[in-house]
Amino acid sequence: MENKLTRNLYMVPYALWIALFVIAPIILVLYYSFFDIEGNFSLINYQNFFTPVYLKMTLSSFWYAFLITLFSLLVAYPTAYLLTKTKHKQLWLLLIIVPSWINLLLKAYAFLGIFGTYGVTNNFLEAIGIGTQQILFTDFSFIFVSVYIFIPFMILPIFNALNELNPTLIDAANDLGASRWTTFRRVIFPLTLDGVKAGCQVVFIPALSLFMLTRLIAGNRVITLGTAIEQHFLVTQDWGMGSTIAVFLIIIMFLFMTITGTRKRGI
Repeated sequence: MENKLTRNLYMVPYALWIALFVIAPIILVLYYSFFDIEGNFSLINYQNFFTPVYLKMTLSSFWYAFLITLFSLLVAYPTAYLLTKTKHKQLWLLLIIVPSWINLLLKAYAFLGIFGTYGVTNNFLEAIGIGTQQILFTDFSFIFVSVYIFIPFMILPIFNALNELNPTLIDAANDLGASRWTTFRRVIFPLTLDGVKAGCQVVFIPALSLFMLTRLIAGNRVITLGTAIEQHFLVTQDWGMGSTIAVFLIIIMFLFMTITGTRKRGI
C-alpha cells in the first residue's frame, strides 16, 4: 500500500507537466479555432481549410515531409549499419549526434553561406568548369538541408535496433545458405523495423510543420502547413485560422503515430 502511494506521488509532477504543457495548449488551440478573425464564434475556419488553397498546401507538406523522411532513411540505415560494425561505434555515433546540439538557426545561416552565389559550393563548381549555379531557394537546397538536420534523429533509433539484433540469427541465416540480400530482407530489416518506424516518426512529424527553413533556405518557394500557421499568427493576426490548421496538423500527427506505432506481437 505504501509503495503504491509513493508511486502515485511520483506521478504527480509528470501528470501536472502533461496537463499544463500538452493537454492545455491543445485545448487552447482547439478553442481559438472556432473564432473568426473578428473574434466571433464561427465554423468558417474549418470551411476555409477544405478549400483548394489549403488542401494543396496540405498535400505539399505531405510531399516534402515524405521526401525528407525517405532520403533520411536511405542515408541513415546503411550509416547505422556500418556504425554497428566499427570498432569505436559509440564515439562515431556521438560525432554524428553532436551537430544536432547546434541551434537550428545557426545551421540554416551556415548553409546560406555554403550554397550562396559566392559560397564554397559555387566556388567548387567554378573550379571544375561548371560555373555558378542557383542552389539556394530551390527544392534541392530545402530538402538537402532538412535531411542534414533530421538525419541524426533517424540514425539513432535504427542504430539501437541494429545494435540489439541477436547476431546468432544472422549466423543461422548464413548457415542455411541465405545470401546477404536475403538475410537483410528476411532477417535484419524485419527485426529492426521498429527502429525504422521510430526514426520515421521523429523525422516525418516535425518535417510536416517546418517553417524557418522554408523562408531561409527555400526563399518562400516551399509553403507548408507550418509556414501557414506562422503567417496567420504573426502576419495576418488570424489566430482562428492558424489554430484550425494546427488542429488538423495535430490530427495528422496522431494518425501517423498510430499507423507507424509498434504493436506487440502475441507469442
